[in-house]
Amino acid sequence: MKSLLVTGDRSGSGKTSITLALAALLSKDHTVQTFKVGMDYIDPSYLAAVSKRPCRNLDSYTLNPAQINDIFSFGCRGADFALVEGVRGLYEGADALTDTGSTAAIAKALELPVVLVVSAQSITRSAAAIVKGFQAFDPDIRIAGVILNNVKGGTHKAKAVTAIEHYCGVPVIGAIPRMEEMHLAMRHLGLVPYREGSGRGDFDCRIETITELIGKYVDLDRFCALTKEMPAPSPTGTLFDSKPERDVRIGIALDEAFNFYYADLFDILHTLGAEVVPFSPVHDRLPAADGYIFGGGYPELFVSELEANDRMRDAVREVSRNGTPIYAECGGLMYLSDRMILAKGWQGAEAEGSYAMCGVFSGETRMPARRVVSYVEGTSAAASPVGAAQFRGHEFHYSDVVLENGTRYAYQLSRGIGIHDMLDGAVVNNTLGSYTHLHPVASTGMFQHFVELCRRRD
Repeated sequence: MKSLLVTGDRSGSGKTSITLALAALLSKDHTVQTFKVGMDYIDPSYLAAVSKRPCRNLDSYTLNPAQINDIFSFGCRGADFALVEGVRGLYEGADALTDTGSTAAIAKALELPVVLVVSAQSITRSAAAIVKGFQAFDPDIRIAGVILNNVKGGTHKAKAVTAIEHYCGVPVIGAIPRMEEMHLAMRHLGLVPYREGSGRGDFDCRIETITELIGKYVDLDRFCALTKEMPAPSPTGTLFDSKPERDVRIGIALDEAFNFYYADLFDILHTLGAEVVPFSPVHDRLPAADGYIFGGGYPELFVSELEANDRMRDAVREVSRNGTPIYAECGGLMYLSDRMILAKGWQGAEAEGSYAMCGVFSGETRMPARRVVSYVEGTSAAASPVGAAQFRGHEFHYSDVVLENGTRYAYQLSRGIGIHDMLDGAVVNNTLGSYTHLHPVASTGMFQHFVELCRRRD
């Protein structure tokens, strides 16, 4: 099996569009398994779409080395090419003096060669200095090749390529002109999720255009020549292997409004004996299940449709009151509040709008609010639907959930913001809602506790 990691010299270098196109091109002749460094949902949705396999996340802040290797080995089963997309710049991480949470940490943990995408806008010889600095910063990282992005023309390309190959001793395998067509659709929290945009002609055509352009300006054969040959992964030996009889049903909200899930969640739930029952809060009625999970997403863009489905909202409120376990993250938390209030001017609204949600938690969601992007660390109380645990996760939101005084919180954070004053994980009955996103492999014990609670309610 061949493997390689693509990263950038900074956020905005173009690595996401480039990696997406490379995955699409490689998938024409190979079975490609993709991975994304960091706690991210949107980039993986694109990589999964073009590779036709679930993209999996690797994050050294939340996951330990054994878990990273388990996810990588399990994901690569049946693949002949593993392609990893980095996050931000190669060395950006959770703090200033270690590589925890960085792309570099994953490259070292899996001993992967690195292709560095460098934004060469307005620089030529200085591009070599950038690459040289990246090489010298951590000798344990092997930068095998470079792709230049935002190249102006022939002279620009020639000078930058010559300088890098002369001073850095690595090949430049692509030089991509600066083109508007290289950009994917964006919104307030980043890219538009693939699930939401798929099927729109302009959306899919943009992806096809990017793939064609990368195929023209990046030498795919030279790219493949930089890969590392790795032994095929073992068919057994990871935490995903045990497959007991599935004796509990867990409904998972999955549609255009709720689709922020790590691929490993579904495998972990199966391993824990749960049957996954997908449903749409926008379109469906609530299915019968022993417990429910509402993940993150963009419910604020579908508030009218969510409000209109009052049968769903009433049913969610009723099962919560009856003690059926519910676990909700971020967008799911917003949906479980009393109402969502969108400010005048938000998404072009001419006036402030208030939309009824499920009313499980007494309080409201307000948008927009300050943009929060942070790793999270904390402890969970024993008397919660996910049990006592220490955890690490991530929060990423542009909203503010304001709950009534007296709300009980299960999470005490030592890092992050949470719902209120470093408290997160609001609890009512057997329902927990939080801004914290948990990685299901890093927090398997918490999900196991939740599944057991669902099983006891059967």
